[in-house]
Amino acid sequence: MFFGIKYYFNIKHSRMEIEMALKTLGNKYPFLTGECVSKLETCLVVLSLKKNYLLVREGQYANKAYFIVQGVARAFYMKDGKDISDWFAFDNDFICAVNSFFSNEPSTLNIELLEDSFVIEITKENFIKLSNQYPEIDRLNKHVITETMLRLQRRIVSMQFETAQQKYDNLLEIWPGITQKISLTHIASFLGISLETLSRVRNPKNRI
Repeated sequence: MFFGIKYYFNIKHSRMEIEMALKTLGNKYPFLTGECVSKLETCLVVLSLKKNYLLVREGQYANKAYFIVQGVARAFYMKDGKDISDWFAFDNDFICAVNSFFSNEPSTLNIELLEDSFVIEITKENFIKLSNQYPEIDRLNKHVITETMLRLQRRIVSMQFETAQQKYDNLLEIWPGITQKISLTHIASFLGISLETLSRVRNPKNRI
């Protein structure tokens, strides 16, 4: 039974695909027991959403986290009219407005989908409630937080100490197919370099 599950927008997913979505979550975090997954199931909202949909808007109190089953999401800031990418999430990634989710403050960023996506949504309230009831879900919570902190730490080191070439090479090491999913404009802003510089470091002739 899928008591907590709702459907929105481009509904294309069969019952089998929904079961596969929950299985994907369980495969990513194999320490989750069947009982935990069943309990999570009653609190989840499964969303089928269109490209360009905003999961979070700047200024919103964002108390929901999202697990990307299939799709791509981007967190970005608007600064003096300029769009600055801050985070990408692909299949099997969690994403949320970190400052708002954990500090109960208005979000300073937006989160948009860059392609039609299939996501699992869970509220902070339900996540905390289940974490208090099930050690495995508390472990999931800590695991996701640790993954996020490590990525943020690597990003800070990259922005401070790496050359444009190193930033791009490391990006490809983490996400080999990113240029097929994300526009070069978004990649350049994420790396903190100009589009012209990105074009230069992507040119194999510059590596000779």
